Amino acid sequence: MKKIFLFAFSFVLFVANSQKDELTWHTDLNKATSIAQKEKKPLMLFFTGSDWCGWCHKLQKEVFFQDEFKKWAKDNVVLLEVDFPSRNGEAAQKQSAEVKQQNNLLQQQFSVRGYPTVWFVKPEKTKEGKVNLTQLGQTGYVAGGAQNWVDGATSIINSK
Repeated sequence: MKKIFLFAFSFVLFVANSQKDELTWHTDLNKATSIAQKEKKPLMLFFTGSDWCGWCHKLQKEVFFQDEFKKWAKDNVVLLEVDFPSRNGEAAQKQSAEVKQQNNLLQQQFSVRGYPTVWFVKPEKTKEGKVNLTQLGQTGYVAGGAQNWVDGATSIINSK
């Protein structure tokens, strides 16, 4: 009985610690903007093709899924995924019309032509409720692992 209890307790601790390390990737610009303003952090816009972009998957595997990035992101930015899934894929079916429209507008605003593209922006809401995004800089896939990418991103958000 003690072994079962210890196993169950260990499992609960493992799950709790695993969830603690997970990042929140927002898809709603307004919600992410509110959080960023409250926390006084820039937004990190990750333009991706979640179900077809090989370089996006490589960036996630080598950087975004690594502990160095997770710690940095929690301390420095609010994450927004700007996804352009394949038309017939499962991800496209789950995406609301509002998010699709929002993502298309962001793609045009930032002249994104390739994936992955990452923009860092300072969000500001106007009195009319519109969102202004002041560009801090951009990056994409960078070879050299998570720490190399984080160093470049830190340089961008601290430059302005």
